[in-house]
Amino acid sequence: MAKKLQRLRDDDINPCILETDASRKCMEDNSYNRDMCTVHFLRYKGCRKFWNAIVMQRKKDRIKPEMPSAEERKHILESIERIPY
Repeated sequence: MAKKLQRLRDDDINPCILETDASRKCMEDNSYNRDMCTVHFLRYKGCRKFWNAIVMQRKKDRIKPEMPSAEERKHILESIERIPY
């Protein structure tokens, strides 16, 4: 697997793997008709926006690493009690 692809599949780096996979599967299942997958695209966009805001806040607070680990993200989502995107 290419290094870049490997990074994108790393759960500690990419918080939106599930949304990415869902979008890709929807496109494949619907013969690449984008109109059929709007919900998946919006969910992916919301996921990226949510975690980007977390990263920006952590940068502002000088918390390293900026992207929370997969385990930290799980706790963050549990504390919210629902997926915010």
